[in-house]
Amino acid sequence: MTTISLRTLVREPLKVKRMTRAGKSVQVTDNGHPLWILQPAHGTDADEAERCRAIDEILDEVLREQPSSISLSKIVLESRR
Repeated sequence: MTTISLRTLVREPLKVKRMTRAGKSVQVTDNGHPLWILQPAHGTDADEAERCRAIDEILDEVLREQPSSISLSKIVLESRR
Protein backbone atom coordinates (compact mmCIF):
# COMPACT_ATOMS: atom_id res chain seq x y z
CA MET A 1 0.00 0.00 0.00
CA THR A 2 1.29 3.43 -0.95
CA THR A 3 0.96 6.30 1.52
CA ILE A 4 0.49 9.90 0.38
CA SER A 5 -0.39 13.12 2.12
CA LEU A 6 -3.72 14.88 1.75
CA ARG A 7 -1.87 17.76 0.12
CA THR A 8 -0.53 15.42 -2.57
CA LEU A 9 -4.01 14.09 -3.22
CA VAL A 10 -5.38 17.61 -3.68
CA ARG A 11 -2.48 18.89 -5.79
CA GLU A 12 -1.79 15.76 -7.86
CA PRO A 13 -5.01 13.75 -8.23
CA LEU A 14 -3.78 12.17 -11.49
CA LYS A 15 -0.89 10.57 -9.60
CA VAL A 16 -3.35 8.86 -7.27
CA LYS A 17 -5.58 7.92 -10.20
CA ARG A 18 -2.67 6.17 -11.92
CA MET A 19 -1.82 4.25 -8.75
CA THR A 20 -5.38 3.01 -8.21
CA ARG A 21 -5.76 2.17 -11.89
CA ALA A 22 -2.65 -0.03 -11.54
CA GLY A 23 -4.45 -1.96 -8.79
CA LYS A 24 -2.65 -0.44 -5.79
CA SER A 25 -4.36 0.74 -2.61
CA VAL A 26 -3.46 4.25 -1.47
CA GLN A 27 -3.55 5.45 2.15
CA VAL A 28 -4.16 9.20 2.54
CA THR A 29 -2.70 10.84 5.64
CA ASP A 30 -2.98 14.25 7.26
CA ASN A 31 -0.06 15.24 9.49
CA GLY A 32 0.97 11.59 9.61
CA HIS A 33 -2.43 10.37 10.80
CA PRO A 34 -4.30 8.03 8.43
CA LEU A 35 -7.53 9.43 7.02
CA TRP A 36 -8.65 7.15 4.19
CA ILE A 37 -7.67 4.11 2.20
CA LEU A 38 -8.49 4.44 -1.48
CA GLN A 39 -8.89 1.15 -3.31
CA PRO A 40 -9.34 0.44 -7.00
CA ALA A 41 -12.93 -0.20 -8.06
CA HIS A 42 -11.98 -3.30 -10.03
CA GLY A 43 -10.03 -5.85 -8.03
CA THR A 44 -6.87 -7.44 -9.27
CA ASP A 45 -6.70 -11.07 -10.37
CA ALA A 46 -5.28 -12.01 -6.97
CA ASP A 47 -8.27 -10.36 -5.24
CA GLU A 48 -10.66 -12.20 -7.54
CA ALA A 49 -8.96 -15.53 -6.83
CA GLU A 50 -9.17 -14.88 -3.06
CA ARG A 51 -12.86 -13.99 -3.42
CA CYS A 52 -13.59 -17.20 -5.36
CA ARG A 53 -11.69 -19.28 -2.79
CA ALA A 54 -13.69 -17.73 0.07
CA ILE A 55 -16.98 -18.40 -1.71
CA ASP A 56 -15.97 -22.02 -2.35
CA GLU A 57 -15.11 -22.48 1.35
CA ILE A 58 -18.53 -21.17 2.42
CA LEU A 59 -20.36 -23.38 -0.07
CA ASP A 60 -18.35 -26.44 0.99
CA GLU A 61 -19.27 -25.74 4.62
CA VAL A 62 -22.97 -25.53 3.74
CA LEU A 63 -22.80 -28.80 1.79
CA ARG A 64 -21.22 -30.59 4.78
CA GLU A 65 -24.22 -29.76 6.99
CA GLN A 66 -27.05 -32.24 7.47
CA PRO A 67 -30.11 -31.58 5.29
CA SER A 68 -33.10 -30.16 7.11
CA SER A 69 -35.92 -32.52 8.03
CA ILE A 70 -38.48 -29.80 7.21
CA SER A 71 -39.30 -29.37 3.53
CA LEU A 72 -39.02 -25.98 1.89
CA SER A 73 -42.68 -26.01 0.92
CA LYS A 74 -43.67 -26.37 4.59
CA ILE A 75 -41.42 -23.45 5.55
CA VAL A 76 -43.00 -21.28 2.85
CA LEU A 77 -46.53 -22.24 3.86
CA GLU A 78 -45.79 -21.53 7.54
CA SER A 79 -44.33 -18.11 6.70
CA ARG A 80 -47.52 -17.10 4.88
CA ARG A 81 -49.73 -17.54 7.96
